[in-house]
Amino acid sequence: MNEWQPYRQVGLSDEPRKGGIVCVADHASNFVPDDIPLGIPPNLLDSHIAVDIGVEGVAERMARRHHIPAHLACVSRLVCDFNREEDHAGVVPTTSDGHLVPGNIGADLEMRLGRFHRPYHQACSKFIAALQPRLVISLHSFTPKLETKPDEDRPWEVGVLYNEDDRAARHAIRLLSQQGLTVGDNQPYSGRELNGSMDRHAEAEGVPYLTFEIRNDQIRTEAGQARWAAMIADIAGRVSVMVELA
Repeated sequence: MNEWQPYRQVGLSDEPRKGGIVCVADHASNFVPDDIPLGIPPNLLDSHIAVDIGVEGVAERMARRHHIPAHLACVSRLVCDFNREEDHAGVVPTTSDGHLVPGNIGADLEMRLGRFHRPYHQACSKFIAALQPRLVISLHSFTPKLETKPDEDRPWEVGVLYNEDDRAARHAIRLLSQQGLTVGDNQPYSGRELNGSMDRHAEAEGVPYLTFEIRNDQIRTEAGQARWAAMIADIAGRVSVMVELA
């Protein structure tokens, strides 16, 4: 039996096709190892503070139906947040959307990084280096309403995030808007503040990328996941061509 890893990869063939599109999903799982007691009510593991709801299903469909291999997290963001740098205060969060995570207070940070964060990112680096993609998709979802900000309006069906490299994002925002969607330009989060994985695996390597934040009520069902998988695959394919021709 293979040793458990904090990631899994889907859609890879024996002879991976280089120069295509790949997907990275840092918050695809709500799994918490038995030896890491978080001290939170079990129902919170099904909420947005523990997992990007719907993302695993979208990424699976992109990999299996649209030939976009995916690197997926296999542990909850409450155990270790893979979209944060090692020295980020939230890499092992002690609170999330107003909920205290008692088990993370005084947690062994070095253990969490060594067991989860580093293996995840080392494998992601190898995954991207082996496939040499022309575009990387970073896939996330967000809640329609934060508990700590109940009056905050979050009208976007999808947001496109970016830091310094907006080559792909600008095209994607336009194409999504043409679908009749309300699209957040670096909303509901700014990629200039929350872009850890893509800063590391895309911007630092000069690889164009698209970070999608899908409002999770859009992808809670299998039908929604299939719809968004097809839409993202189509838009990412078109964007990758536009970026190459620019």
